[in-house]
Amino acid sequence: MSEGFYTVIMGVRDFLKEYFHGFWDYETPKMMVIKNRPLGVIYRAVQFLVITYFIWYVFISQKAYQESETHPESSVYTRMKGKAVHGDDVLDNVEYSHPPEGVDVISTILRREFTYDQRQGTCPEHFSVDNANCTLDSDCFPGLPNFDSHGIRTGRCVQYHNYTFKTCEIMAWCPIEQYAVVREPPLVEAINFTLFIRNSIHFPKFKVFRVNIESPPGIKTKKYLKKCHYHEEKAPYCPIFRLGYIANQARENFTELCRTGGVIGVFINWDCNLDLDPSHCKPTYTFRRLDPRKDLADSGYYYRFAKYYDKNGVESRTLIKAYGIRLDIIVHGQAGKFSVIPTIISTVTALTSVGICSIICDWIMLTFIDKNEVYSERKFDEVSKKVKEPIDTIRTEFSFISSFGSNHSDLSDGVPL
Repeated sequence: MSEGFYTVIMGVRDFLKEYFHGFWDYETPKMMVIKNRPLGVIYRAVQFLVITYFIWYVFISQKAYQESETHPESSVYTRMKGKAVHGDDVLDNVEYSHPPEGVDVISTILRREFTYDQRQGTCPEHFSVDNANCTLDSDCFPGLPNFDSHGIRTGRCVQYHNYTFKTCEIMAWCPIEQYAVVREPPLVEAINFTLFIRNSIHFPKFKVFRVNIESPPGIKTKKYLKKCHYHEEKAPYCPIFRLGYIANQARENFTELCRTGGVIGVFINWDCNLDLDPSHCKPTYTFRRLDPRKDLADSGYYYRFAKYYDKNGVESRTLIKAYGIRLDIIVHGQAGKFSVIPTIISTVTALTSVGICSIICDWIMLTFIDKNEVYSERKFDEVSKKVKEPIDTIRTEFSFISSFGSNHSDLSDGVPL
């Protein structure tokens, strides 16, 4: 065995032996009073920040002393109401509301485009479709060329209605929408239509059930709902909203919505502190546009449907493209109530976090202040059971230690650094 290898083995053995004996050592913090004004200011400032954070944010704002429930059970029922004169017709909610009532998503038609008397047959493709323009039949391949087409190509090149140019012929519902569409003016009277939202919420953990409808004392709920409109302060329990109010709260122009349509989210938030009476658990409403803005190509909201009928023994239809407002009712809820366990956990966490102040100040002291290592020599001591403490009191330049073995040291500003 070479001398170098033996040296390595012995070094490893000594290291493991020292580690084994050191593993069973007990470390205890040593109390030192350091009379250094800047360090004391930093210590108290950090303490103030930590304590303020836990008192104001953790306990007051976040209510960490409460047991919480964030997934309540919720139900939503909606109904649209209003009448409008449009041309020679009187429209009610059956005409413009889809579905008429009952779900958490409801839409209102604000503008319509009609394509009348469509029948199954052949007609020229619209010239705006890619590769629709032609001069010969060979320019039109039979079949469906792309998804923008209104039908299936027959392979013929025909004159585009009364125009001089030609496009490929298609089999479809003719005439096609882009050629024969008739646009109606917007339904501006819809600004006064009302939306009724009934929302009930249940917190199973706390056995609390709340509804967003409550009439004033002495007035029946049915009678109250016939006259009231929602107001954040005066009528918070009257969930009836004008469409104009919803658009205004979402910061949208109602006239522009009539033109392009849009999707608006109605957010109902229940934030309940059940340490108080459940009557203080009230809903709040916010409104926000959910679809892309009008500067994008796919903005707005519209859909198509058709009304079918028989005309002279031939099946016909009227195609309707409807622009409108779609309202998505989205419910959020959370409730909290005092509980011993989260209170203990939060309190222990707060007390433990105060120890960060000492760690920060120790690092500042040993890194920036203790240039001559005076503090570090007094902070880190090694005490062995075999060493017998002297009976007499020993007075040193740095500290005063009694015969009882006090571990309290007082380092003043007079210590040379």
